[in-house]
Amino acid sequence: MIEPTLALQTAIRGALVDAPGVVALVPADHIRAGSTRPDKTPCIIMSDGNTALHGHDYTAQRTAWVYLDLHIWTLDAGQDAAKEIAGAVIAALDKPLNFEGCDCDHFRVKRSTFPRDPDPAYGHGVLSVEAFIRWIV
Repeated sequence: MIEPTLALQTAIRGALVDAPGVVALVPADHIRAGSTRPDKTPCIIMSDGNTALHGHDYTAQRTAWVYLDLHIWTLDAGQDAAKEIAGAVIAALDKPLNFEGCDCDHFRVKRSTFPRDPDPAYGHGVLSVEAFIRWIV
């Protein structure tokens, strides 16, 4: 398995690009990982996230809590457009995600917020997610 944060990003991106309601609002190539203000909008940018290793058992199984934020950006469309995209993302993630090389025992969108950007032309939303992932080394 790849690192747990990358596994979660990959699973989330897969779910979002497979969701017609999301790609109707955000082109699939605008859904990516990163940490900067977007160069193309609308877009969804997944943060680098963080991992809290939870331990292992005698079978070489490892477990970890993984947390990351999905930043939703719009330009010249306002906060309402960011909120519409957030709703589509939440709906797309309200099902089991496909993980490669590991299992996800818990996943949920646990928070949404819509901070105002200093540039009023930008709409911005943040969805915070958490997952409990296990894998065999």
